Formats: sequence, C-alpha cells, structure tokens
Amino acid sequence: MTLPVTIIMIEDDEGHARLIERNIRRSGVNNEIVSFTNGTEAMKHMFGADGSGLAQKGNALLILLDLNLPDMSGIDILKQIKENKYLKASPVVVLTTTDDSQEIKRCYELGCNVYITKPVNYENFANAIRQLGLFFSVIQVPPAAS
Repeated sequence: MTLPVTIIMIEDDEGHARLIERNIRRSGVNNEIVSFTNGTEAMKHMFGADGSGLAQKGNALLILLDLNLPDMSGIDILKQIKENKYLKASPVVVLTTTDDSQEIKRCYELGCNVYITKPVNYENFANAIRQLGLFFSVIQVPPAAS
C-alpha cells in the first residue's frame, strides 16, 4: 500500500499559489496541499520543532519550491532538504520565474528533481501546472527515511 503524498507548496505570491493549487486540482490530483508563503514557516513544518526532520519520518512529501522568497533563499531550503537524512528522498520541484542557466544547474546539482520556469503568460502558466498535476498523479514518492 502506498502512503498518501502530502504536497508542500512554498510560494510567496498568493496569486501564483492559488493558480498552482487550482490547476493541480483540475488535473485530478486530490492530495493534501500544505501551503506556505515564506521559508521560515515551511522549514518549521518540514523539520519539526527540534529541526531534525524526524517529525516527517514515514511521511511521503512532494515539495513545490519557489526560489524567490521574502525571508530566505529557496536554494538554501533545497540544500537543507537534500542534506537531511529524513527528507532527502522527498522529490523537490523548483517552480520559479528564474530562468538563469547557472541557477538551474545549481538546483540540479543540489538535488532538485524537476526545475520549471513559470511562464509569464497566464494561460501557459495554467497549462504548465495542469501538466505538472498529471505528472504528480503517476509518480511514486518514497516515505521519509526511518
């Protein structure tokens, strides 16, 4: 039996967050989406009160990460997730406006699983998210390490 996957969305633009959630739902994905508008709150949730990540042990997480956050860098969040023994197997999808080739390369080197540049055009953005939702409906996500 596979565990239900919780989608952690770290996106400071509330308009983008609503668009992302709405179009993931339109693609048929009904998983719980836990939304954060800043890195600090997301990190507290994922890493727990003690900061170890043990709070997520056995949970299956899929993380949607914007790189441009008001309080910390998405790169730093990605790095900490991929260095944590409990969270490192959780897929991280970077979903950001940054299309700099060096930034993309750095994210992949740090362990991001998918890097998507947000299209500027609304309809293209909505379509990209629906396709991402279809991708979510077929991928397998491992539980956090025990």
